[in-house]
Amino acid sequence: MSTRPGNVGAVEGGTRQAERSEATRGALVVTARKLFAARGYAAVGTEEVVRGAGVTRGALYHHFDDKRDLFRAVYEDLEQELVRSIGEAMGSAHDPWALLVTGMRKWLEACADPAVMRISLIDAPAVLGWQEWREVSARYGLELVSLGLGGAMEAGVLRRQPVKPLANLLLGAMSEAGMVVAEAAGDEAAREEVEKALLALMEGLRA
Repeated sequence: MSTRPGNVGAVEGGTRQAERSEATRGALVVTARKLFAARGYAAVGTEEVVRGAGVTRGALYHHFDDKRDLFRAVYEDLEQELVRSIGEAMGSAHDPWALLVTGMRKWLEACADPAVMRISLIDAPAVLGWQEWREVSARYGLELVSLGLGGAMEAGVLRRQPVKPLANLLLGAMSEAGMVVAEAAGDEAAREEVEKALLALMEGLRA
């Protein structure tokens, strides 16, 4: 079976075009993330994002409907990164209880990061609306929380009960705790108080 040179060239050209398109989208998201984290959504214009990414306005609107759509992509990118980082930290825990505590502490530490504070906890609820903000947060974080709770129940560390509603409630509590940490703007005493409260909540679930 032979492959005609023209077909090979078309495939290679299509692959290169797709790679360039993905690189352009990535540059827009990376640039917007830096700007949104530094100054907030309202203070950043699309012209500045386009200039910083080194692309045209047409490229921006090829990939995103508007600034809000770009912000959502930035927020999702940040949430994926957070879940990956927290999941890796939880994977090093030596038992199911330590896994849950590690995940919780890693989340609170992340909330002290200026990018997470501004994008995930301050701007995202306002820009996307509470419902969409919670939907994205749950889509990336709920599975991780559910796996941690399910494993702890299987090991007999936590009392057995339906995992999904408990995971939703715990995720909500962690989101609120994150808000407190963000609003405290680096106050270590405030973070420690929130951590103690979350630990007390989790202790109440132990078998």
